Amino acid sequence: MPIYEYECRACGETFEVFLSNHDAPVKKCQHCKSTKIRKLVSNCSFQLKGTGWYLTDYARKDTSDKGGAKKKEKTAESGSTSDTKKVSDTKPAEKAAA
Repeated sequence: MPIYEYECRACGETFEVFLSNHDAPVKKCQHCKSTKIRKLVSNCSFQLKGTGWYLTDYARKDTSDKGGAKKKEKTAESGSTSDTKKVSDTKPAEKAAA
């Protein structure tokens, strides 16, 4: 159900009301019972979760990396990164243990 926000012009209080499409609009302030109220325009707390939405599936991806991730993958596959240990780099004791 939508939440509607109202402001009373008499007492200055704001209040929220849950209303369905079939409910009658609010006529009186919940605090002072004045009829001088107005409906406020509020922010929406609507969230699109899951797949199938523009943001998750169709929006342009951040291209600031410009292929940096692909370059890293290629160097890791060829073994030219500094994290990769080569057999020739290990000490003789480590070879025997391995």
